[in-house]
Amino acid sequence: MSEGRIDLVFPSDDEPLVVQDRPAAPAPPPLDAILSGKELTAVRALGAVDLDGLLRIAPRRYVVPGPLARIADISAGEEISAVVTVRDVRDRPMRARRGSLLLVTVEDSSGPLTLTFFLARGHLVEYHRRFLRPGVRILVSGTAGEHRGEPQIVHPDYVVLDDGPTIDEAMRPVPVYPLRGKTTQKTMRAAFATALEHADVLTPVVPETVLRSQGLPPLAEALRLLHAPREEADAQRGLAHLRFEEAFVLQAIFAQRRAADDLTPAPALTAAGPLQIRLRERLPFTLTAGQEQVTEQIAERIARDRPTSVLLQGDVGSGKTVLALLAMLRAVDSGHQAALLAPTEVLAEQHHRTITELLGELGRAGRLDGVPEATSVRLLTGSQRTADRRRTLLDVVSGEAGLVIGTHALLTEGVEFSSLGLVVIDEQHRFGVDHRRALRRRGADGSSPHVIVMTATPIPRSAALAIVGDLDVLTLTEMPARRAGTESFLVPECLPAWEDRMWRRVAEEVRAGRQAFVVCPRIIDGEAADGAGQGAGGAGGEGAGGQTEGADPPRGVEQTLERLAADPRLAGLRLGMLHGRMSTEDKQEAMRAMSAGELDVLVATTVIEVGVDVPNASAMVICDAERFGISQLHQLRGRVGRGEHPGIVFLATTAPPESEAAEHLRAIAATRDGFELARLDLERRGVGDLVGTRQSGLHATLRHLDVLADTDVVDAARQQAARVVEHDPDLDAHPGLARAVADRLRDADPDVERT
Repeated sequence: MSEGRIDLVFPSDDEPLVVQDRPAAPAPPPLDAILSGKELTAVRALGAVDLDGLLRIAPRRYVVPGPLARIADISAGEEISAVVTVRDVRDRPMRARRGSLLLVTVEDSSGPLTLTFFLARGHLVEYHRRFLRPGVRILVSGTAGEHRGEPQIVHPDYVVLDDGPTIDEAMRPVPVYPLRGKTTQKTMRAAFATALEHADVLTPVVPETVLRSQGLPPLAEALRLLHAPREEADAQRGLAHLRFEEAFVLQAIFAQRRAADDLTPAPALTAAGPLQIRLRERLPFTLTAGQEQVTEQIAERIARDRPTSVLLQGDVGSGKTVLALLAMLRAVDSGHQAALLAPTEVLAEQHHRTITELLGELGRAGRLDGVPEATSVRLLTGSQRTADRRRTLLDVVSGEAGLVIGTHALLTEGVEFSSLGLVVIDEQHRFGVDHRRALRRRGADGSSPHVIVMTATPIPRSAALAIVGDLDVLTLTEMPARRAGTESFLVPECLPAWEDRMWRRVAEEVRAGRQAFVVCPRIIDGEAADGAGQGAGGAGGEGAGGQTEGADPPRGVEQTLERLAADPRLAGLRLGMLHGRMSTEDKQEAMRAMSAGELDVLVATTVIEVGVDVPNASAMVICDAERFGISQLHQLRGRVGRGEHPGIVFLATTAPPESEAAEHLRAIAATRDGFELARLDLERRGVGDLVGTRQSGLHATLRHLDVLADTDVVDAARQQAARVVEHDPDLDAHPGLARAVADRLRDADPDVERT
């Protein structure tokens, strides 16, 4: 058995597991042993390094000959094919331009047809004359037309039938492959045809029993259907195999991670009070039915003695923070600690203020104004004073701090927890996988804390199963009734009347007793996206593109503040500024003044993108809106309309009104649904590296699977992969799958945390 391959076969859930011993297949030949030099150069330009990778490159499309017809029966405009004999070939120079006109008269039993070629170079004439000789029988295909009342086809496709393919073979779909450089389709087709001869020696990735359960052809047959189909439906069957294979490999990786989690202990957070009960009594609102349901689902999952990983997703303002706080208090009630990791100091400080205010006396342990069961809430950031940091670290390691809120500073070596039971990660897309993995290793005595990952950029279910297949996805779909909501408008600044009305509308909101934000993509006018000033406070997020050729330079906070201060439309308004290059004290003071109503307008970078809560803010202007990503714009506009007053957001752009960028912004302005925007964002940017560290670029990770459209495929792959990994966690009996998993993780740490 050591020389063969062992497959674990389980025809159905009720049948026993069968072990099959199969002889080992010969190793696939290297490409340079089977392809010519020209062919090898062509396929390597597509990124193929071996036979396995080459044959999984699908054709871009297929040329499908039109239906066979007699010449006498064809009509202008029809796509047709005809079996004809060449009668005459002649050429002459074109009158109006350089090159030659090649006229080939062909015929069948019903009449003649002219094939017309406009050829710019002489060698092309010789090329066609070599094949199209009088008396030669060909299959010709193309769009029928007329010239002076006679039928013709301009630039037809043709196949010489004499001593060549049969008519049936010539009528098959012809693959059209992607090309690089000066490679021709003829060279590429020859390379794939040669490679296809060796398809039988490839090791399948998906077990045969799984393929049969899905009605999919075996690998070698699927590749033949894909590259040499007899009809269009064959190509779709072949592609279906590769689509399922991609989903299956991803889900196998996620299943292995879930299996590894099942072997790791975690603290069971089972206590239902007293802090959770007391917090509910203090809340100035009642949780919605949807929030209650998700709260119960989280409680059930973190009560397990194995680490739970939950993705808590909900639109901006759906109440994720309160639900996360209840889960954190469950950890404290159970005798453990909880940590909340935020991407910026501004957001960490905002969370600290919000949680401290919500807890009141419940967060004042050891103080006269605290209750006996109270805990302590501590903040840890990189710019804290040394004395404050030492005090916080001591409280964390001693266990006195039940709740710890911080930035990346929580991940440093000097931070030790007494008994970390739960980690909440806010805006997970802002952290690298190494950051998340570091916190998961902070559990006591070899245990791993439970993890709740929050995001306000919702993911459609099918995409979520593929992107975070090892996370338990919980979704908040309701919006609290106390939110007034927001409307968005596109403002092309090339229309002076629109731009003027925008600023006057902002002034009206402020003079009605409310506040406004103005968001800029840079700190200083024209500054590059990767300048030193970006950091935590810069705008260099997902959509903050660099300066494009011919476009106006991106606007900065500092100069925008100066321009607004001198603008008579905003005369008398109190203006402030916030960006990541300011000192911690200045940032805190700016946010305090805004929250206290001491500022009317805050000009800021995307440092305010998440977590900032100013209920009195009702207006926002986003300058150079075309430089931001979809989810970033949605996050930003979620900063207004959070109280009793409806919000109004202006997407100001220098892009021409009819440009693609303006149309894109117009679609965002018209859509309030975060899930619909997420779908638009995924279609536009892709879903990122599904198991590695990259955060964007669908085509860099998936060639065939569409996670938005292939919901059924992802679901089926998830179920089947779970069964395979359950019976064979290390995939010892499935070398093809094991290799595919290893290849998928080649550029990532095998312990890579959930993305």
